[in-house]
Amino acid sequence: MKLKRKTLLTVVATLGLLSLIFLSGCEALGMGSSSGGSGNTQAHQVPAPSSSEQGATSSETVATPLVVELPELLIPTASGSAVEENGQAVVDFSNKQDGYIMAKYIEETDMKIKMLITVPNGVQYTYSLRPTGEFEVFPLSGNDGVYEIGIFKQVEGTRYSMVLSTTIDVTLVDEFAPFLRPNQYVNFNQNSAVVRKAAELTAGKTGFMDKVAAIYNFVITNIVYDVELAENVQSDYLPDVDRILATGKGICFDYASLMAAMLRSQSIPTKLAIGYTGDVYHAWISIYSPEEGWLDDVIFFDGLEWRLVDPTFAAGGSASEISQYIGDGTNYTVKFLH
Repeated sequence: MKLKRKTLLTVVATLGLLSLIFLSGCEALGMGSSSGGSGNTQAHQVPAPSSSEQGATSSETVATPLVVELPELLIPTASGSAVEENGQAVVDFSNKQDGYIMAKYIEETDMKIKMLITVPNGVQYTYSLRPTGEFEVFPLSGNDGVYEIGIFKQVEGTRYSMVLSTTIDVTLVDEFAPFLRPNQYVNFNQNSAVVRKAAELTAGKTGFMDKVAAIYNFVITNIVYDVELAENVQSDYLPDVDRILATGKGICFDYASLMAAMLRSQSIPTKLAIGYTGDVYHAWISIYSPEEGWLDDVIFFDGLEWRLVDPTFAAGGSASEISQYIGDGTNYTVKFLH
């Protein structure tokens, strides 16, 4: 769809409905288990238990504190070298080659703000842009080509008017660029608790499979399904990965966002996929393996092989139940990648 000024558009009504289906629909998929610039490399020290906690005496050996090195992250920046802006909004595409743009809405308003990104193959992504005056990150996940970007302000109900539009031609530095950095849906930074946890889980592990398995197993055994959130979630809901980690619960969107953030922080390219499992809107992830490429048609790690990485399903059912539903993977249809 070509973006035109002075056009009142009825956008987002369908997306809002789909979002509600997607966010609440994961409840049908099974419950959780009950059991760019770069940051700096830092060390996170976990103190050893005190002698009273471990019942040690003066003659006993005290355990050496575990020191975990935090990874260097690829953090998006709005460098201002290539922008489209007016008195209401700003789009910074200075680092488009790294697979992202940054946008912010600067005018004070109580109305909803939406941003549409049409990728080269014509698929249209719709995001909520919060009118905070702060930049948010959005991925360019449709490979190389021309992207159309538009920001719209709510007029009334489902009617929106265009505030700003621009077209950019993108050549990515590599296919992994959009899937190694944080964005609005997979939001983390150098100080995030999920980055520290991922570093702790993968400490001493050098193999791809070992790192992925450590994070995957942690997520599916420590995060339970949040039924209350699923029943009351709003269409513009965004995962907060540190909150998910702290509370130990979430919906399918949360499971996928949390695992994607932890894996990306370990430099493992990870796509957050949104689409359908059967006729239910759902979220899961796809991981790039140096040996096998993108694991797009596999779900579930049984200890020996990957058969699609869907942490919500893995947390909620037995291996046989998961396999029966997933089948050969054709039950999954990707609509969007973030």
